[in-house]
Amino acid sequence: MGLGTTEILLICLLALILFGGSKLADIGKGMGEGIKNFKKGLKESDQDDKDEAAAEEEKKKPAAKKAAE
Repeated sequence: MGLGTTEILLICLLALILFGGSKLADIGKGMGEGIKNFKKGLKESDQDDKDEAAAEEEKKKPAAKKAAE
């Protein structure tokens, strides 16, 4: 039970009437930039996690070599 085509078109028409074409373009641009920044933040966070995991593995390797001796 989702939104049908008629309901979506009605919502878009209402938004166009309320905000105007130029304001809707600005809103869309702002949302696009926000999504882009969010994805960039996720990628950076994922890379930081990988870097931390690699650093932890490097710390464990010398300790394992000393224990073997």
